[in-house]
Amino acid sequence: MEFEKLSAPSLKDLFVQQLRGMILSGELPVGTQLPPERELARQMQVSRAVVNSGMAELAQQSFVEVRPRQGAVVADYRRRGNLSTLIAIMEYQGGVLGKEEVQSILEVRRALEHLAVSNAIRCASDQALARLGELLAAIADCDSPAQAAEAAWVFQHELALASGNSILPLIYSSFKPPVITLWIRFCKLYGIGALCRNTEKLYNYLCARDQEGAARWIDEYLGRAISGSQQIYSE
Repeated sequence: MEFEKLSAPSLKDLFVQQLRGMILSGELPVGTQLPPERELARQMQVSRAVVNSGMAELAQQSFVEVRPRQGAVVADYRRRGNLSTLIAIMEYQGGVLGKEEVQSILEVRRALEHLAVSNAIRCASDQALARLGELLAAIADCDSPAQAAEAAWVFQHELALASGNSILPLIYSSFKPPVITLWIRFCKLYGIGALCRNTEKLYNYLCARDQEGAARWIDEYLGRAISGSQQIYSE
């Protein structure tokens, strides 16, 4: 058995975690004016460089808005947020997503998968489909939910590449962290075999160049999760 190397968070990471936690808990409501960087550095006993870099990260995650000559205020992250915001919220919640977030991610994934599959059926070479078959087999060989989730993502990313749409693989990559989280949970609840069977059925439709069958299957297996009849979110 191997263990991962432990590393302590940096002062900047601790600064970001503390302010982000205060924002997400409601201790710092939207619109709150934050103290100047010099005062934050004094109160938290860190350098101004730590505060400056930490505020830049919080701004990138849409938790604060830095206004020239006015300082920083707590931003409405639900209105202004991006994928980095979602990932930060997941980290704060210990990787747990609520029902609304899960359903929203799955709805986006369903739309993307329809596009990827439709294009791949029309455009992908036999060689590209054979490569997908190899990646499907790799999912079945996985020993843990984390490994299976990673292998499933590789299959889906290769499918996006096979679609011929140059932007689609980049979108898939940007959604990797939350999608991996959902696949891990799915495998823990229903087993790696269920993930293999879902992927294999999609792959069979791809190989048959059956666009209607593939579309029905995407709607069926993702629809179960979206509707909640196959529950993968945490209460």
